[in-house]
Amino acid sequence: MCALCAALLLWPVLAQAVLKQAALIPQWEPQAQFAGYYVALAKGFYAAAGVDMRILRGGPGSPPSRLLREGRAQFGTFFLPTAIRERAEGLPLVNLAQFVPHSNQLLIARKADGITRPEDLDGRRVSLWGPEFRIAPEELFKRHGVRATEVPQGYTVDLFLRGGVSACSAMRYNEYHVLLNAGLDPGELTVFAMADLGLDLPEDGLYTLEETWKNDPELCRAVRRASIEGWKYAFAHPEEALNIVMSHVSAAHLPTNRMHQQWMFEHIRQAMLADGEAAFGALTQTGYDAAARALLGAGRITHIPAYGDFDAHAR
Repeated sequence: MCALCAALLLWPVLAQAVLKQAALIPQWEPQAQFAGYYVALAKGFYAAAGVDMRILRGGPGSPPSRLLREGRAQFGTFFLPTAIRERAEGLPLVNLAQFVPHSNQLLIARKADGITRPEDLDGRRVSLWGPEFRIAPEELFKRHGVRATEVPQGYTVDLFLRGGVSACSAMRYNEYHVLLNAGLDPGELTVFAMADLGLDLPEDGLYTLEETWKNDPELCRAVRRASIEGWKYAFAHPEEALNIVMSHVSAAHLPTNRMHQQWMFEHIRQAMLADGEAAFGALTQTGYDAAARALLGAGRITHIPAYGDFDAHAR
């Protein structure tokens, strides 16, 4: 009887021990953009798939490329063009799931500053995020002969609000809403949407390294499966998903609120389902080829990595 009691007491420990440990690094700090991953963690989807997952805090100081390269994370999120460029330059990324099929990236300026066309950015100060997010705006500059003074942009758009730059980087589901909440009227703004300017490049996807895929494809499939389950659950239970996101936001002491995260969640849902639920999580060769050709034509890469090597599910 005592032996049985001991076994029962040890069972949770033994069950936990068989889970495979892994870490996921999103591109940014906790927010609704990554709701599906937080939901998959909170609802036990990763654990049910055999994974003891940790979700790390991303942001400008913790780019996924560095953490994967250093082995501090096994999984990360990237924009598709960034991932293709990284693979072409020697970081062997493998796409496990493609969640955002189109671009949501913007550059925003004030009409009062005389900026209505991309060419009007010439000679201006423009704030841009780090290298992993600069491909589209820098290509826009190149196509329109713009020589802008590029200023580092961190977590906020405060520099733009204070007049320190003429234009700032934004995502339609995030910083655009922040600017409206700060009191700017949409009619005051010039919004350069990459998707409308010939740079409709797919964004968020889930990635791992070639070595991780080859050494443990089952772990990779489990993380993909649980992440997709997390997103689908989040879309079906938005209020619960927001509660989970806000718990991570509060733990990180971030200056945001539920109203903004609700806006972000609804807009990221629309972005993810833009091509219909049937394509959810799939990286199409058409989308891959379009992004890769754009990078090659812009001189951002010297060769196009083979789709069959890049997409785990094309193998």
